[in-house]
Formats: sequence, C-alpha cells, structure tokens
Amino acid sequence: MGVMNKFMSFLGLQEEEEIEEKERHAHPEEEIETNYYETRKNKGNIVSIHSQKNIRVILNEPRSYDETQEVADHLRSRRPVIVNLQRVRPEQAIRIVDFLSGTVYALNGSISKIGPNIFLCTPDTVEIQGAITEILHDEADYNRSR
Repeated sequence: MGVMNKFMSFLGLQEEEEIEEKERHAHPEEEIETNYYETRKNKGNIVSIHSQKNIRVILNEPRSYDETQEVADHLRSRRPVIVNLQRVRPEQAIRIVDFLSGTVYALNGSISKIGPNIFLCTPDTVEIQGAITEILHDEADYNRSR
C-alpha cells in the first residue's frame, strides 16, 4: 500500500478494499513481465533429445569441374558431402579439390580423404574423428604379419 492510499484511507475518503483492487490491477503487468522472463530463462536450459532432425549425407560424383558448385551448395546448406573423383581427369580432380577446400575453409568446415580420389567434405556442424587411411594401413600390417 502506498503512503497516499494510507492517508486517503485514514481520512475515510477511500476504503481499503478499493485500494487493494487498484494495487492488484497495477501489479499484474509487472508479474507478467517477470513470469515471461523467468519462463523464457528456464526454457533456454531445456534441450529436447528429439530436437535434432536426421542429417542427410550427400553422395556426389562430378564428371566435370562445372558440377562442383552443387557440392558447395550442399555444404552451405550444412549437409556433409562425399565426393567421388574417380571419373574425373587428374587435372580436374585437383581443381575440384582446391575449390572444395576453399569452400570448406570459408564455412569453417573440414575436408578429409577417405579413399583413393574420394573425399568427405563437412560443414562446421559435423565433426570428423579418426582416419580411414590409418585403418587401411593397420590392416595391411596385420595381413603382412600373418
């Protein structure tokens, strides 16, 4: 209760019930703001397990340098792409890898060789762990030791 309301009530000009009603009508706005803020603050901490949609990996086998932009478009859309360069001449394959390396760098992603003339290009939302060349190398060592 405000000082003015107490004074008016003391003089008998205003009843306490009216004062309480006025205070109730004045405070809901403040309560809504704090409740909204608190609700919003609490929602930020809740993470749904099912919120992430399925990630699609794109397989691409360009036949010329002109088709490389399609791979870049997939990367810009945050989709990982496996690029098979086995059907492209070596000079064009080098140009394609250079272009994709620049695209991946601009997007803070990564590019990894996963086989002969096969590359995995990923955006920054996908992390690559391990290397296939190490696995192939370990298998060759294993086969030689037998």
